[in-house]
Amino acid sequence: MKEWMPYKQSLEILKSTITPWDRVQKVAITQALDRHIATDIIAEQNYPSRELSAMDGYAFKWEQGLSELELITDLPAGSDKGIAVSGVKCVKTFTGSLISEGADTLIPVENVEVVGGRILIKKPVPKGFAVREIGESYKKGELLIKKGTKIGYAEVALLAELGVFHVSVFIRPRVAILATGSEIKDLGEPLENEAQIHSSNHIAIAQMVHKMGGEPIICQIVKDRADLVKEAIVSALKSADVLITTGGVSMGDYDFVKGALNENFSIIIDGACIKPGRHIKVAKSGDKYIFALPGFPYSAMVMCVLYVRVLLNSWFGANEPYIKAVISEDYAKRSPFLEFTAVNLEFKDGFVYANLSGKKLGSSAIVNNLTNNAALLVVPKETEFIARGEVVDILLMV
Repeated sequence: MKEWMPYKQSLEILKSTITPWDRVQKVAITQALDRHIATDIIAEQNYPSRELSAMDGYAFKWEQGLSELELITDLPAGSDKGIAVSGVKCVKTFTGSLISEGADTLIPVENVEVVGGRILIKKPVPKGFAVREIGESYKKGELLIKKGTKIGYAEVALLAELGVFHVSVFIRPRVAILATGSEIKDLGEPLENEAQIHSSNHIAIAQMVHKMGGEPIICQIVKDRADLVKEAIVSALKSADVLITTGGVSMGDYDFVKGALNENFSIIIDGACIKPGRHIKVAKSGDKYIFALPGFPYSAMVMCVLYVRVLLNSWFGANEPYIKAVISEDYAKRSPFLEFTAVNLEFKDGFVYANLSGKKLGSSAIVNNLTNNAALLVVPKETEFIARGEVVDILLMV
């Protein structure tokens, strides 16, 4: 019987072969969404660099029991009149305006009554109210965006606030996706009999690769013939940094991907003690990687997360997104392997809960088990039962 390698060990082997990805390009921040930033972004100055108003009101020097102020002028946002206040004088100040010299507090417009040039305080505020301190957002020298971060809308906003227009990002690795199998048809092709199916693997994996930071290249579907499979693999590697195949890696007579890899490439991972996808193979051709994933769609997508994303994240300097959750129901282990089981996540009362509502038991072909933003429950090999209410490990999908 085959001795399956522990998943952790297989990742250690994979990571030991990875050299840094140093291919970088500059892009406009309007085109940087979902790209991985290639440099640390450090604050070059305090922000704000001066005290600012957090709302519309009147800036003054706070004193205990103060009930009336004298209005001397106003200060719109973007203006710097060099105004100073003292005693009971105040300046009408607007959201984002500088706090005048000598002032330390702002009282909102709704807390006062204006009578001529006098401001009558109806509802006092504590000292320092509604004043944005120097460096409130960030201080000079602070790390704002770490190298390897996947740029989201908030990072784009921060870069814009910093005045950055072009940002360095990692070039997307070119990832070829090759679906194999005589039973599968491409989209738009008619099914000739009930033994045939439309391929979903190449479409799903391409979408996953894009979200992971790669540039997907969808190859033509290849039928189960040894010469065609070998030819397609060699051809795909000519234009790609990574090749992902689906199907043809198990123990069947027509699993020609396995044979092509064994004969022509250096195998670094030959199966792992996991469910689904224990027949995973990872090979190298020079500095290029080949991930041979199972043919069942659920298995293929899970394996893409468990292995391909690890490679891409290692290149980008990003981390795998593991979180903790509370399981909402009992879970009985289904295999003697380390399991990755699709679950739903629910956020309630400050906690993250995992449940299996709507998840179907069966083979690794059930694509709909991964819909509705499913995540993966990590069930250790030695675990046989998880009781409701236990804290569990969750691996987020893409």
